[in-house]
Amino acid sequence: MYSYENPEDRVLIVQMNSELRQAQLELLSAHCATHQLRLHYAADDLARFGRRDVLRKSAEAASALNDFYSSLQKQMTEQEPDARPRPTPVPSLSDEQIAQGVEWLAACLRNGRERYLPHSHPLSGQQIAAFSPHFPVALLKRVRIAELKGSRFPEPELVTKPRAMGFTNLPDMPHMESLTFIDLVVFNEQFSERALFHSLVHLVQIQAVGLERYAELWIRGFLKTRAHFTVPLEVHAFSLASRFARPVPENFSVEDEVLRWAADERY
Repeated sequence: MYSYENPEDRVLIVQMNSELRQAQLELLSAHCATHQLRLHYAADDLARFGRRDVLRKSAEAASALNDFYSSLQKQMTEQEPDARPRPTPVPSLSDEQIAQGVEWLAACLRNGRERYLPHSHPLSGQQIAAFSPHFPVALLKRVRIAELKGSRFPEPELVTKPRAMGFTNLPDMPHMESLTFIDLVVFNEQFSERALFHSLVHLVQIQAVGLERYAELWIRGFLKTRAHFTVPLEVHAFSLASRFARPVPENFSVEDEVLRWAADERY
């Protein structure tokens, strides 16, 4: 059993949490993909016309994951009785409050860009080459990135106020891998290509629909799905980043994908 008192164990604990975070990202991608299936197809049609081998393997994998994480949750609850899940309240908002939330989010993105732009730098030539199969080179040359070393992005009023009103499943900004502020990507943690790809998808989304419309789509998506990772804008970013991270390279245009989703009103 690990102990923080043992220096070697501390190294292993850091590695364990890094791998746990990576597994969480994969689970979020799977959750997002499944959420899209649930939105577009009836369960009866999936059960009747879906490929039996794929459905069976998916169900077995989901069941095994549920058993594993449920056992971990049980141990957490036994160790910390107060960690038991509580019912999630579902607050309702007026049109005026929604409009205010949209203004807050758009202002948060503008302010974040203004704050971190002086500490940013452009993508390297190697990074531009790596992402050019998926994004226009002109866009990649315009992007700026900043890495917060020794600090984290503070939780903005945009999150603290709704949380006080009873909203849960809000983005945990101080612990997110990266954040997109219009055309600037800020890394809370160590730089990773997958996190950059995810953020670049958001950049393309903002470019395609405009900042205010992006903010409105995000707010309304969250109010509908009640979790930030099932907001359609996030679902698409997770899905495309997962395709990018596959072992076998796949060429696709993020701009084309985003424009198609926007035209189909899937956001």
